Amino acid sequence: MKKGQIYEGDVERVDFPNKGIVRCGNETAVVKNVLPGQHISFLVNKKRKGKAEGRLVSVLEKAPYELPDGCSHFGECGGCSYQSVAYEKQLEIKEAQVCRLLRPVFEKQMLLDGGCTDGELYLNRVFEGIKASPAQYGYRNKMEFSFGDEYKEGPLALGMHKRGSFYDIVTVQNCRIVDEDYQMVLGCVLEYFSKENSSYFHRIRHEGYLRHLLMRKAQKTGEILIALVTTTQEIHDLEPFVAQLLALPLKGKITGVLHTANDSLADIVQSDETHVLYGQDYFYEELLGLRFKISQFSFFQTNTSGAEVLYQTAREFLGDISGDGKHDKTVFDLYSGTGTIAQLLAPVVRKVIGVEIVEEAVEAARQNAKLNGLDNCEFIAGDVLKVLDILKEKPDFIVLDPPRDGIHPKALRKIIDYQVDRLVYISCKPTSLARDLEILIDGGYRIERAVAVDQFPWTANVETIIKLSLKK
Repeated sequence: MKKGQIYEGDVERVDFPNKGIVRCGNETAVVKNVLPGQHISFLVNKKRKGKAEGRLVSVLEKAPYELPDGCSHFGECGGCSYQSVAYEKQLEIKEAQVCRLLRPVFEKQMLLDGGCTDGELYLNRVFEGIKASPAQYGYRNKMEFSFGDEYKEGPLALGMHKRGSFYDIVTVQNCRIVDEDYQMVLGCVLEYFSKENSSYFHRIRHEGYLRHLLMRKAQKTGEILIALVTTTQEIHDLEPFVAQLLALPLKGKITGVLHTANDSLADIVQSDETHVLYGQDYFYEELLGLRFKISQFSFFQTNTSGAEVLYQTAREFLGDISGDGKHDKTVFDLYSGTGTIAQLLAPVVRKVIGVEIVEEAVEAARQNAKLNGLDNCEFIAGDVLKVLDILKEKPDFIVLDPPRDGIHPKALRKIIDYQVDRLVYISCKPTSLARDLEILIDGGYRIERAVAVDQFPWTANVETIIKLSLKK
């Protein structure tokens, strides 16, 4: 294949997260945003070390299983990958992706342990497939919408980035992965600022006012928190804006409206300063019998019902940790976020120690533990790599829930040195998980159980949970 040329080919498979492997004669190329079974045309835009990467030009023949696009924004919006795929088929694709990434790790473990010589049998014994999300539509409890225009010098838009574009925005009024309250608020905000002729923050000129609309809604309590994120380049009276939001016939209840100032040049949602325009700067959500206080930037799984499946599975994988009913065990919850796992385990152990680098999340974890009447949870703000050096207590069990890039190799070495009997690893990126599992296996651990959990229907993302035990 030559760079700059257009070719046709068949999509053999899609590797995580959305890398299509396209067969063209005796050669293959990687093309994103395609589906297994499609016949496509693509432009080769990179060629390095004999490997070709292409950009999709058009889908010449759809895959046999494809359905009519269920979302009016699909293909234009960059948020979802599988809107034309039935949910059961999505699960099949994601399960195959995780299985493919973990297969070399399982095979390595099989060879080290001897015994079973049938790789497929061994894989099926350890890998338990994928668990579905209880909700496939309207499941997201947090959205960050961007202001901009749909085309250069076009009218104001509010929504998601266009697929493959850093600048253009698609107004996703009919998005299927959020409920009608999100759609109603988005429409109200866009209409209000369009009538005001308000400017949006231009990402090249670094000029303008409107940046983002952050909205969070609890699935269980129905409470809603809304934050308008702007620069400080203009001053506006936002009282009429708040009044319009409060007049909306929402199913949920707005508990707070915030105005967040952000003059950063980077296209991220952050706060230089936040003012409460109405109500309070937090809301409450419930998960597995626990109550959580969530603020604007608190980490919380974006699919509440899916998170219950995820954490119930993690708790099941950890097994009986009560110490013969004596509740004398200590658990380390590393990369603990707002302490959800720690608080689920706290009733059956002596102590849980959570470590998290984001200070706001740690403060939220402390407040939530107090809210739930748990006095045996300790949360420490800091980098796991450094905090493990100063912790005097030794864990009996460890739960790992790292960010997408996985665990620093030096931190992983320190985790292995504790030689705990059981580890549970929760991963939102199976590629980094596979890398870390190789190190854990070299350190004497063995995978006993593995399962994928779909937290993000219609998108390319998937969670994976691994139970590891120390080889005796």
